[in-house]
Amino acid sequence: MAESGSVRTVLLAGGRGERMGRLGTGRLKPLVPYGGACRLIDFSLANARDSGLGEVLLLSQYEERLLMDDLHSAWNGASRDFRIHFGPYDEAYRAAGEKLPARLPDRTWPLEKGTADALIRKGEHIFGPRTEHVMVLHADHVYRFDYGPLIRGHMASRAALTIAYQRIDPRWVHLFGMVAFDRDGTLTTFVEKPEHPTSDLVFAAFCVFDATVLRRYLEELEGTDWQHDISRDVIPAMLAAGERIRGHRVEGHWEDIGTVERYHRAHLAMTRPDATLPVRSLPWTISPYLHRRRVDESPGIRRSVVPFDLVSRGDVEDSVLFPGVRIGTDARVRRSVVLPGAVVPDGADIDSAVVLEDGFVQHVELAPNPVR
Repeated sequence: MAESGSVRTVLLAGGRGERMGRLGTGRLKPLVPYGGACRLIDFSLANARDSGLGEVLLLSQYEERLLMDDLHSAWNGASRDFRIHFGPYDEAYRAAGEKLPARLPDRTWPLEKGTADALIRKGEHIFGPRTEHVMVLHADHVYRFDYGPLIRGHMASRAALTIAYQRIDPRWVHLFGMVAFDRDGTLTTFVEKPEHPTSDLVFAAFCVFDATVLRRYLEELEGTDWQHDISRDVIPAMLAAGERIRGHRVEGHWEDIGTVERYHRAHLAMTRPDATLPVRSLPWTISPYLHRRRVDESPGIRRSVVPFDLVSRGDVEDSVLFPGVRIGTDARVRRSVVLPGAVVPDGADIDSAVVLEDGFVQHVELAPNPVR
């Protein structure tokens, strides 16, 4: 993408995963395994790479060393055309090459209070002399998307901001940022988690800002009584001031993985023959050279996504299994997600659950209809 040099892409990855129960305990939310093939953060990174963007700036917060070490090992040595920039820590990682740095600089700034605060604290790595636009991504959204048309449309329109949006079932709009547009595609309404939705369109939580405009609003908001949030503060302030904000519709699969229930339901959708995000479309960062596929019907396996190295002496139905999984004799696994290397004991009967790497079974209540 020729114009990518003027676009600074930032990836917000400060979530703790507190609403995911045991699944989120002891691990960073961006590194939660997904789909039998990857981790949550890998979607935005793969999208950026495949869109021709050469670099993504990581905006991390909790357990930064753990996250950066993982991403450096998984991504920065994989291609000469794409890398993750670690902001104030990047020089240490560049100096280490393919290895991990022995020591990182101490954090000299306070913990960020929200998504907009993260942009302020790392501002020197975002608003450089060549930066004309800032694209903001999140680390817990599951989708495959070419950012090229979004960026080109934003540039051509000369808008202050272009937001990605999707049409969903009206019953679930209250969980997201509701948006509405006029006939010309200009944003007229933006309400975060509305009590009484009036539109079936929601913000897909990635967008492209004019860099100068974004920086001005961050400077104006800092020090005021605000929530330090892009969706709750920055975008509403821009809309109220009459800035030109355009929409870019997202077609196909898009999922916000905020809770273990949503995580579980999204996996069950992968087991259907008409899955909108089949396993072959996922970025494969967990055992990338190991084949995996959806099996409709074979001895002991029905309607499930399984890896080539699966060892099973039981029955698996409507489930997603990661590499290294072992299913014991006469064990039964239904409507479940089994994480990498987990062992299901002989005779176990597991239904509607997430089985963690250590074998802990986290049960999940099934909803009558999946949330989009």
